[in-house]
Amino acid sequence: MAPSSDDPDLILPPVFSLVVMDGPGSAFDEALDAAASGDATGRLVWRRSAELLDFAVILEPDEPLATARRAFFAGMVALAEAIGAHGPPEIPVTFDWPDTLRFDGARLGGGRLGWPSTCGEGEVPDWLVFSATIIASKAHSGDPGLTPDSTSLENEGFAVEDGNGAIVESFARHLMKTFAVWDEDGFEAIERRYLRRLADGGPSARIHTNGDLIGGDGERRDVVAALAAMRWRDPHTGEPLL
Repeated sequence: MAPSSDDPDLILPPVFSLVVMDGPGSAFDEALDAAASGDATGRLVWRRSAELLDFAVILEPDEPLATARRAFFAGMVALAEAIGAHGPPEIPVTFDWPDTLRFDGARLGGGRLGWPSTCGEGEVPDWLVFSATIIASKAHSGDPGLTPDSTSLENEGFAVEDGNGAIVESFARHLMKTFAVWDEDGFEAIERRYLRRLADGGPSARIHTNGDLIGGDGERRDVVAALAAMRWRDPHTGEPLL
């Protein structure tokens, strides 16, 4: 089904322009197509689904790709804070490097980042796309007991009747706040908030200016390769691993 325009039940900050999808396809691919066509900065694509919370936002970076890619961590921080704000209190929302989201230790989904394929590391990209795909319900996937490594919003007590639009709204607000913190206090403030949730980074880990993870022992993990691997995603279905 083709994307539709505004959903009046979803209230986003004015900087965002909402596009709602129903049916097949992914919010990430829809946002990539819109970004490549030009003049779509701030567009937030939300694919409504009973099984998945799937959305993507188009960003307009102002620095070279090598450093602009760190916007991914801002997106992950905003995603985790939105999930945490709507879930049961005091349940940890954590990351596996760099893109897997866990709720109380169980895999819930993950994030992606897209950029123009022709953009060099030293060039300012025309756009970036941050996308998140979260398991909303396992109702159609068989016995949840057969997939104990993952969980869903429904299983964890989130309200899913509205397609999780409240989480989309919350993500948009948190993303704006996160970028405002970056502008005011530098990326280090975003780095701290991301690393506090990173389960496999170690206490002395830091994020290099190009987005690579530097462990306390000096081990370096390439962010581009890690993002391409998308370990949270099933390569056969294109959806989060169950």
